[in-house]
Amino acid sequence: MTSIDTTLGDTKEPRLLRFLQSRYLELIGSIYIYNEHRGYTAIDQVLRAVRARWPEDLKLIAEIEKHRGDEQKHYLMFRRWFERRGVMPFKIDRACGHIDRFIEIMFGARIDELQPERMIGDGALFARLCRIISLTEKRGYRQVEILLRNRIVQSDRGLMKIFRIIEADEPSHWAPYDGWLEANAKRDSAWWERALDRMIHSELLLVKLPFLFFSSRLPRRADWADEHDDADRLPGKPFKSTAAV
Repeated sequence: MTSIDTTLGDTKEPRLLRFLQSRYLELIGSIYIYNEHRGYTAIDQVLRAVRARWPEDLKLIAEIEKHRGDEQKHYLMFRRWFERRGVMPFKIDRACGHIDRFIEIMFGARIDELQPERMIGDGALFARLCRIISLTEKRGYRQVEILLRNRIVQSDRGLMKIFRIIEADEPSHWAPYDGWLEANAKRDSAWWERALDRMIHSELLLVKLPFLFFSSRLPRRADWADEHDDADRLPGKPFKSTAAV
């Protein structure tokens, strides 16, 4: 999600300025925490299918497992950031999910409706999914670089630490999907797929983000998204991050 580097200007009402900056940061955090949770729960489905289809491909499985673990780690860091502020995230839905929109346009179905087991059996479908994930992760990396230069974000040490960790983690996230495409002689993303990625991003930046920022009736969540995670989604213990924020 691209930041709006808006100059708020001098004001005689620092309280209002602090309120606007706080709302901006919490909106950024709310969009990220939604997308991070959406990310690791969606990857669970892909990982289960890959383990079943190619159990011998330990490298691919390990790379996707790392991607999944990082997404959950990022979610937990944002959760702690909100907990320390004493507020809940704003109630953000799939309209602000980059990969949600990408999947819906490319497959005509929501993420929860996809059947990765069937897709992996169809090389063309799985290649399409790999391109979508790769483009989304590369978009996320560029976005974090922008946010790290944003003056309002720089005013919050906790968020800066989170985004630096994400910046370090992100390049490994598109590697397994680009690697599978190359190993299986599948094409890279086409110009129209990259254009669609830019369109979804611009839609969020220019339409949805301003609407949410100025919406006086934007509710906050009443609970945490991970409280509804399926404990049986993947074998093993739930991931717990030890990184302090």
